Amino acid sequence: MIRKTVQKMHPAWLVIMSYLAAACAGMVLLSLPAASTGEPLDMIDALFTSTSGICVTGLIVFDTGSQLTIFGKTVLLVLIQMGGLGVMTFSVFLFVFLGRGISLRGRWIITETFTPTPQRDIKSVIRAIFVFTFAAEAVGTVLLYLFWRRTMPSSSALFTGLFHSISAFCNAGFSLFGSSFMAYRGSALLNLTVMGLIVVGGIGFPVMYQLVDRVRRPEMYHRRPLSLHVRMVLWTTAILIVSGALMIFFLERGHALRTLPWHEKLFAALFQSITARTAGFNTLDIPHLGGATLFILIMLMFVGASPGSCGGGVKTTSLAVMWALLNNRIQGKTSVSIFHRTLPEETVSRALSIFILAVVTITTCLIILLVTQMGAAYPSKEFFLAYLFEAVSAFGTVGLSMGVTPTLSPAGKIVIIVLMLLGRVGLLTVAYVVTRRERTALFRYAEEKVMIG
Repeated sequence: MIRKTVQKMHPAWLVIMSYLAAACAGMVLLSLPAASTGEPLDMIDALFTSTSGICVTGLIVFDTGSQLTIFGKTVLLVLIQMGGLGVMTFSVFLFVFLGRGISLRGRWIITETFTPTPQRDIKSVIRAIFVFTFAAEAVGTVLLYLFWRRTMPSSSALFTGLFHSISAFCNAGFSLFGSSFMAYRGSALLNLTVMGLIVVGGIGFPVMYQLVDRVRRPEMYHRRPLSLHVRMVLWTTAILIVSGALMIFFLERGHALRTLPWHEKLFAALFQSITARTAGFNTLDIPHLGGATLFILIMLMFVGASPGSCGGGVKTTSLAVMWALLNNRIQGKTSVSIFHRTLPEETVSRALSIFILAVVTITTCLIILLVTQMGAAYPSKEFFLAYLFEAVSAFGTVGLSMGVTPTLSPAGKIVIIVLMLLGRVGLLTVAYVVTRRERTALFRYAEEKVMIG
């Protein structure tokens, strides 16, 4: 019965149900006495933490390092790893590993998640994804182990390195330290390793696959440029990182960065620009940043990572398409082109839909969140920016916070849980399952112009 029901489900439904099931399973495990150093977690906090893990967000209602036991941390780490690449992707990988075939639903999920164009050999795509992921995380683990080995026992240094390597690559932002990486903002090894893992994990598998393939087989790319998708991702990512770092540096050089040495100022500004897009680690005290800096972080969190990556947000390519649309319309062009390529109307419509849905979703959930927090320790009226920051952070699966997460009411936590799930599974995926299937129109209404602007 269950098998037949699953077989009839559209892949979009399977994606949503897989995240819900994983979040509930994680909730049960994290609420066990063995997962906590003190009193067992109540169900709402366990569900919040589990959802934050499977959605690779990093928002927390308690100190992860001190509250969870090794068992609890391991459960959280598994949730992060599964959520980073997608719960259904792990299921498909198991079928490949066991030598079984991949269903059409599995092919649809992999194609929609990791490839800009349909692929015939899905098995090779899956293998490459997991080999690349585990290789990157292994390198990160070794480098971070070498860093912490100087101040910790080898076993602790190894687990700490592994935890933060997976958390960074999956853009989760969970840390075993209460102040994240604020104590290590002067370390070149830690900063460069974590930033590298975040960028590689957030840039998207299609981009990394093509870049690696270009190095391995240069003759195949002779006189052939990188694909439009790769160029859009690389340029948009570079612009966001550099512009974000420069704005943070100049806005905070007389405030949060004032007492830091020059190399720490540069590291902190660059680190915060990179991590704000989806990772959620911090080397600066977020609540003490200026209002302008916080708004910049909100915009970076809203954009998020790139398609086919471990991160959330509206994605870098959506931003690039929206910019191209605006630029072409200002120039009076009817088509939308970028990098000497014309974008299909469906792509432009998809990007526009994502932007509008994201704004509507965040606005709606923010209003509900403000209502739930009336009379709380942090009143919604006085701390509007903090709750806006929280809502965008949840939707972008970032994990940065101005400190209001532990004070959320049960209803407020549910709102954030919903935002995390919506941000991870994708708004278009949710929109598909809640709307009617597309039907071919038998007629078209008459066209009429209206005044705009």
